[in-house]
Amino acid sequence: MSQSPDEKTQKLGEALARLRDGLQSLQPAVEAIDAYLSSLGQRIEERLTWNPNKIKWVQETGAKGPYERYPAKDQKAESTEDYRNMLQDLKDHKSAMNQEGYFYWVFPDASTVGRRKKG
Repeated sequence: MSQSPDEKTQKLGEALARLRDGLQSLQPAVEAIDAYLSSLGQRIEERLTWNPNKIKWVQETGAKGPYERYPAKDQKAESTEDYRNMLQDLKDHKSAMNQEGYFYWVFPDASTVGRRKKG
């Protein structure tokens, strides 16, 4: 037996109502995911904000040739925002990374940073 147009319309309306209710029940999850992604993006942006030109690099020569380091030997680092963010960024990259034409690494003392031009 075939359904009348009114029965088809009623069944379609019921199916759409169930779909709408299902979508509305997902709204809190969608909002929570959106909030999480926004906070994650903000933390990543904040963490990666540092300017290597504001670091007082000192020229050195090591076994592999010339490089720069901060702080200088027997000196203590100034705890500037750029320095702290650079250290955090390096720690997030397992203590070594490439950025803007330089290779950066953290010395075993965990507070001295070295850099060398890639080339």
